[in-house]
Amino acid sequence: MAVSAVVFDVGNVLIEWDPRNLYRSLIPDEAEREAFLAQVCSHDWNLEQDRGRLWAEAIAERVALFPQHEALIRAYSDRWAEMVPGEVPGSVAILKALREAGVPLYAITNFSSEKFAEAQARFPFLTRFVDVVVSAEERLLKPDPAIYRVLLDRNGLRAEACLFIDDSERNVEAARAVGMQAHHFRGAEGLAAALRAAGFDEAVLKAGF
Repeated sequence: MAVSAVVFDVGNVLIEWDPRNLYRSLIPDEAEREAFLAQVCSHDWNLEQDRGRLWAEAIAERVALFPQHEALIRAYSDRWAEMVPGEVPGSVAILKALREAGVPLYAITNFSSEKFAEAQARFPFLTRFVDVVVSAEERLLKPDPAIYRVLLDRNGLRAEACLFIDDSERNVEAARAVGMQAHHFRGAEGLAAALRAAGFDEAVLKAGF
């Protein structure tokens, strides 16, 4: 079926995010830095904020467990913006060209609602989707099929008419499992090619690809 709507992930598709962007300066030793990010402020711990836990609660929980790292733990929230250096090269130009072409644009993102509000204030293009499904607000995380259905049901979308874009292969596979077309994002050039294949030649050319 022809694609009539495009659905974006946000982190590492439209805006860059990596805790190491902050912690390289705070923990210069690579082994110590990786141990901190694996054991103290870990991926799974951060994911609970994406599931809806408030940052104040998350920080208090870690500080209680690792009081010797209090300053480093607090930096994860207080200096979160430093983990996000800017836009993913090329992606936002494609996003804007699709919007100018009148393509309905949506997003599904694993994101803390608190930090997503910060991101929207910094990157206004994140406020201009028809709808954004934020995991923390729904208490659902990709790749749970239910989070994709929230978007589809809330907006009356046919799954097979949507092209979903994500940098996580698991999330892409989950989108396909609910019937969506999907692209595993690994850079703007590949995204441009996928959009051309979906029939968006004019917008891709306008974006410079």
